[in-house]
Amino acid sequence: MSLLAVGVSHRTAPVALLEQFAMGVPDTVKALHELVESDHVSEALVLATCNRVEVFAEVDRFHGGVADVSRVLARQAGATVEELSPYVTVHYEDQAVAHLFSVAAGLDSMVVGETQVLGQLRAAYALAREERTVGRALHPVAQRALRVGKRVHTDTGIDRAGASLVSVALDRTESRIGDLAGRTTLVVGAGSMGALAASTLARRGASVVISSRTTASAERLAESVGGRAATLVDLPAELAAADVLLTCTGATGLVVGTDVVAAAMSGRTGRPLVVVDLALPRDVDPGVAALPGVHVVDLALLQGERHGALLQGERRGAFPEGERAGADGGPLPASVAADDVAAAHAMIEAETALLRAERQAAAVAPTVSALRSQAADVVDAELLRLSSRLPGLDARERAEIARTVRRVVDKLLHEPTVRVKELAGVPGGTDYAGALRALFGLGIDAEVDPEAATLAEAVTGDPGTHLDRPAGSTP
Repeated sequence: MSLLAVGVSHRTAPVALLEQFAMGVPDTVKALHELVESDHVSEALVLATCNRVEVFAEVDRFHGGVADVSRVLARQAGATVEELSPYVTVHYEDQAVAHLFSVAAGLDSMVVGETQVLGQLRAAYALAREERTVGRALHPVAQRALRVGKRVHTDTGIDRAGASLVSVALDRTESRIGDLAGRTTLVVGAGSMGALAASTLARRGASVVISSRTTASAERLAESVGGRAATLVDLPAELAAADVLLTCTGATGLVVGTDVVAAAMSGRTGRPLVVVDLALPRDVDPGVAALPGVHVVDLALLQGERHGALLQGERRGAFPEGERAGADGGPLPASVAADDVAAAHAMIEAETALLRAERQAAAVAPTVSALRSQAADVVDAELLRLSSRLPGLDARERAEIARTVRRVVDKLLHEPTVRVKELAGVPGGTDYAGALRALFGLGIDAEVDPEAATLAEAVTGDPGTHLDRPAGSTP
């Protein structure tokens, strides 16, 4: 069994495609069960955020696993595997572990060092546990990822990069209308992102109004930030008075239409409105961006600015002034020291090595157990045969013969079983367990399914593109 990570993220896919992957809890539950019911996936965890949809799975074959996961992702996006292939990333074993650890630490986020993804990973793991789609293989991987993410944020200064997309979006907002202190801000959505947005706005001195489909949730959040709640029915009137509209609901359709915003703008006498849409799929009708006096800040804009900064830095042979290369090659705010990022990477590398050793030791354990079980069966059979051939032996003699035979077998097996456990921790070490299985007839892995390999190739495409192949695998 091997760990596989397959998915799309802001690094490879445009926001328009990420919108197609938007998953609520029911969608995620359906995907989890589809995955573990497929031919090659035994355990699965789905991390779905506004920046990524990635599947971390325990699979029995690389190509078959990629094919199974890709089918589920394609179904969720309403696309074919071939259409999806240019945007998919595939990581395998150590690369998959290191990637998950980087995600948990905020090193792979649109805003390097953000902390929200750690909570999202925790929720994804809890859901997978509740649905019983994680087991002995993925439990330690997910738990280690959560510990690594927390440790990186605790032991380095990487948090200074910014708490989340909310901070970056509000910085962009202030560049449009100035300081938010004293400004009226309307937050639509009272979930985790809404709570983060509301608390961030309150810290910046804004007057916060919370609106949500659930009145009780809006009231609780409003009270916690010293704001007030409003019903969705009052949205047009509240919008007319607001300087900023920030939406982050979990709705699957549009929440704020162009007509609503146009009506709110009609009586503002030129006062601008900034619309911050951090939902995926988007909450606000794209047509709002064309209205006079309305400035839209959404995920597509933030992604475009990030890529623009990258291109500008590449043309100059350096990153924009005040920035340096981030974990994924993207710009990193100057407030994050290079040694903080280096320290984070060192932690991830060390933790990946530790987990590799643990997983490899666990991988050879069944071989060692099977070998000793086989030896015990042989000993028992031979002692039984001896008993029938020498019926005159008394109980003491039989016991002594049995102890002697078992000591001989234990001594013969001691060195190979100890060595195979030691060698499991070195690169390619599990090959020794395979040799042991072959030599003692304990079972040999089957060949790769050609059809699954062909489909996996359609996903991975050209070797080296968005792909970490297992050592020794063929394209």
